[in-house]
Amino acid sequence: MIQDISPHKLDNAYYPDRTPKPDDFVVVYNDRQILVKVNEEEKTMTFPKVSDVTEKDELVYLFSIDNTGFYMLSEYRQEAFSEGMSVYKKLSEAGFDFMTVRSLTSHPLEPKTHAYAAFTAMHLSEWYNRHQFCGRCGSILRRDDIERAMRCDNCGQIFYPRLNPAVIAGVRNGDSILLTRYKQGFKYNALVAGFVEVGETIEEAVAREVKEETGLSVKNIRYYKSQPWGIAGDLLAGFYCDVDGDDTIHMDETELKYAQWVKREDIELQPAQYSLTNEMMQMFRDGNA
Repeated sequence: MIQDISPHKLDNAYYPDRTPKPDDFVVVYNDRQILVKVNEEEKTMTFPKVSDVTEKDELVYLFSIDNTGFYMLSEYRQEAFSEGMSVYKKLSEAGFDFMTVRSLTSHPLEPKTHAYAAFTAMHLSEWYNRHQFCGRCGSILRRDDIERAMRCDNCGQIFYPRLNPAVIAGVRNGDSILLTRYKQGFKYNALVAGFVEVGETIEEAVAREVKEETGLSVKNIRYYKSQPWGIAGDLLAGFYCDVDGDDTIHMDETELKYAQWVKREDIELQPAQYSLTNEMMQMFRDGNA
C-alpha cells in the first residue's frame, strides 16, 4: 500500500521552526495538481528542492521521510503560483510540470516514498488552503506556534487537520468476491466503499454502504487493515464480510456502472500497488482472505 515504505519512515510531527536544508523538497500545488519532474523512461518522479526556489522564507514544514524534509509554499503563495512567476519559469525550464496526484494510481512512479509524500502533502496542503479564514467569526487564521493547527486570535477557535473516516468492504460469496467500478472517475476494479456517517459505527457503515450500493445484506463483518488516503483526506478501514441470504445484486446505477461476483482466478488488480482496495482484492485472489 502507499504507506508501506519500510525501511523508510514518515515523521509527521510538527516542527514549525525547522530550517529548510538545500536538499529538502518543496511541494507546490495548483488546482489539485503537483509540480514534479517525471522521467518517462525510468518511471521516476522528483520534487523541486529548496535550492531551486527563491521564496525560502515562505516555506511551511509538512513532514520528513527519514532525514529529508518536505515543505510547501505558504497557502497564500500557492494561490498566486502561476506561469508568470520567475520561479515557475525556472522550474519549467528544468523539466518540472504539473500532474494530478490521482494519476499516480494509474501510472505509478518511483520511488514509492515520493508517491507517499505526494499523497500526504496533498492532504495537508489542501487543508491549509481551505483554512485561511475562521469559520466562526471570519477573521484571518494563523498557523499555530506549538501544534499543527490554524488559530483564530479574534475568537480563539482552533482548527485541526481533518480526517474523513471511510470504509472498504470485501464482500465474499464462497469462492467469489463482489467487485465494482465507479460510474465516473476511477476506471479500475474496486470494492464497495463509502464514508462513515454521523452517529453510526464503522461496522454499521460497512453494512449500510453494501446495502445502498448493491442491495445485499452482509454478516460476519471483520476488520482487516487501515490506510491513510491523502487524495481525499480519508482514513480508510478495510473489512471482509460474507453475503447474508439472497446474493442477487441490485446495483445503484447512479453511483456504479459495474457490480458483479467474480471468482478468485478472474480478479483483475489495479495497476498500482498503492491502495488498500487493491491489497484486499489480491489477498482474496491468492486465497488469504
